[in-house]
Amino acid sequence: MEKTKKSFIRRALRFTGKLILGCLAASLLVVLLGRFLNPPITFTQIGNVFEGYGLKRDYVSWNDISRNVKLAALASEDQLFPEHGGFDWHSLDKSLNGPKKKKRVRGGGASTISQQTAKNAFLWQGSGVGRYVRKIPEFYFTQLIEWTWGKKRILEVYLNIIEMGPGIFGIEAASQTYFHKHAKDLSRQEAAMIIACLPNPKKFTVKPLSRRVGWRYPQIMAQMGNLEGDEDVEELIKTPR
Repeated sequence: MEKTKKSFIRRALRFTGKLILGCLAASLLVVLLGRFLNPPITFTQIGNVFEGYGLKRDYVSWNDISRNVKLAALASEDQLFPEHGGFDWHSLDKSLNGPKKKKRVRGGGASTISQQTAKNAFLWQGSGVGRYVRKIPEFYFTQLIEWTWGKKRILEVYLNIIEMGPGIFGIEAASQTYFHKHAKDLSRQEAAMIIACLPNPKKFTVKPLSRRVGWRYPQIMAQMGNLEGDEDVEELIKTPR
C-alpha cells in the first residue's frame, strides 16, 4: 500500500512538473508572437462584448500613432517608462525611505505601462481576490515583454488594446469615435482628452465630456510640455520604429 502511494505521488509530481513546463513554454511562445502580432482578442474585450458594450477596435502601427498620443500616455500614466525595467521601484523606494528629488515621476496610475500592457494583453481585469491572484502572472508577463518586446513595442500594443471608452479599444477606434480622424492626426489637446479617460473610461467619458476628463486633460497637457525635450522620452517617441 505504501509503495502504491509513493508511486502515485511520483506520477502526480511528474505530471505537475510537465504541466508547469508546458504552460511556461506556451506562455513564452505567445509572448514571442506578440512581438510581431497584435492580440486577436483579449479577455477584457470579450468581457465587454458579453456585457453588451460591443467591440470597436482597429489596430494601427507605431508610425500611424501621433507623437502627441505617445507623449500624453507617458505624461499621464508612466513618466519613468523609458528608464524603468517594468516596475516602479522608485515609488517603492520612496515609500520605504522617504521622497527624493526626481525630475520625472511615474504618473497617476497604480501600475506602470508595462504592467498594464501585460495585464490587458494576457490576463484579466477585476478587483478583490482576483486582483491578488493576478499579481504573480502579471509580474511574469511584465518581465517577459520587457525582455523580448522593447519599449516601443510595449507602448504600441498598450495604445492599441487599452480600453478608451465603453467597448472602444485602442487609440484608432477612440480617435475615429470621438474626433472622426485617424490616430496619427490627433492634436495635443485631443490626445490628452482621450488619455484623460483612463483608468475608468466607462465612467470618465470623452464625449460627452465628463467633469473628470475636463479637469484632467489640461494637467496632462502641462506635463507633456514638461516632458518634451527629455532625451529618454524623445528617443522613445520619435518615429519610425
